Amino acid sequence: MDVFFREWERRAPGETRDIGRARELAAVLDILSPDAPVLTVVGSKGKGTAATYASAFLAASGLRVCTVTSPGLRSNRERIRVDGRAVSEEELEFLGSLLEEAIRALPPPAGGYLSPSGLFTIAGVVHARRVGADAIVLEAGMGGRSDEVSLFPPAVVAITPIFREHAGVLGDTPAEIAEEKLGVAGPATAVLSAPQSAEVTGVLGDVERVAAGGSGLAEDLLPGGLVRGSAELGVVAARRLPGVTEPPDGALRDVLASVVLPGRLSWHDVPGSATRLLIDSAVDGTGIAAALTAARRVWGAIDRVVVCLPDHKDLDGAVAALDGLPVTFVRLPLPHLRFTRPLPTGWEIVGADAVTPAFLAALGRRVVVLGTVYFTGLVLDAVGADTDRLFVTAASRRPP
Repeated sequence: MDVFFREWERRAPGETRDIGRARELAAVLDILSPDAPVLTVVGSKGKGTAATYASAFLAASGLRVCTVTSPGLRSNRERIRVDGRAVSEEELEFLGSLLEEAIRALPPPAGGYLSPSGLFTIAGVVHARRVGADAIVLEAGMGGRSDEVSLFPPAVVAITPIFREHAGVLGDTPAEIAEEKLGVAGPATAVLSAPQSAEVTGVLGDVERVAAGGSGLAEDLLPGGLVRGSAELGVVAARRLPGVTEPPDGALRDVLASVVLPGRLSWHDVPGSATRLLIDSAVDGTGIAAALTAARRVWGAIDRVVVCLPDHKDLDGAVAALDGLPVTFVRLPLPHLRFTRPLPTGWEIVGADAVTPAFLAALGRRVVVLGTVYFTGLVLDAVGADTDRLFVTAASRRPP
């Protein structure tokens, strides 16, 4: 796995990812023109859900689909999937060896680095060719034109809700961020968008809008909560991919009914205890409020909320939404995430190493876990959640 993270870990202060060098790497691997049409998902929230439902729809239609998402939940294997199933350790090691060899053919880094998410994207496109994928679904790690997904011209782009994130990196306003994300699309790309703010809508211009109910799917085939719109967007975007036909009703129902979204309003038991968790990767006040509503709908009351929000997320919105609840705040020891903002005096603060099954069980029987995907993945790992397969098809039941 060292090859995916080596240059990022050795980066100098102020260095940024080198998209030009990533393009050279993709050229060495001969994948700049993928063998299958590409559907790219960009946005600020709901990208993973849109990518999952797009992939599930394509698999239900009889296509073999390779999906690349970021980051993984319990393992980096989950960043690359075929028909919903994560690649094996052996497959990922082989892809890493291919990258290692190709990187040796490049000049050494000069003022930039090959980013981990970009290298997983490139490895995913390589894997798509190896397995003969009929379609490729790529989730942007961050951004649009500045992300490595931009190396692979998309036939379709799906834009999930955009809000102010990574200020000063992607842009200083939602409009600037939207322009950067829209930059992944080419002249011939079909662009679809979830409902957006007026500011973002003005930037996106005349793109296809996917409103609530736009997928035409029955409600029981869609997730609850705020990610429902992203799921519908993913399905409609998949329909726009060249060569895709509508799946038979039975096949579509079977596949979509099997979709699981770990860390997105998902429920989990803590092993060896009576504690149940509601885990949701909510990173703003609106998402957190929706997760709390879902928890109260089932439990009536909440014993404790465990939350992890780096500085660039909506901490102010979280504080407002969590007012009056007992809260434990977790700080992660990740160099690219900062936790310097002041917290309410009544909140308990712990480090990531404290998050164990015993710790979670001691918090009460009804515990809500919220925050960045890096954190919800940590909790999913602690409780041993099944994250290897996101949906089931006849193809995904075959041995790898």
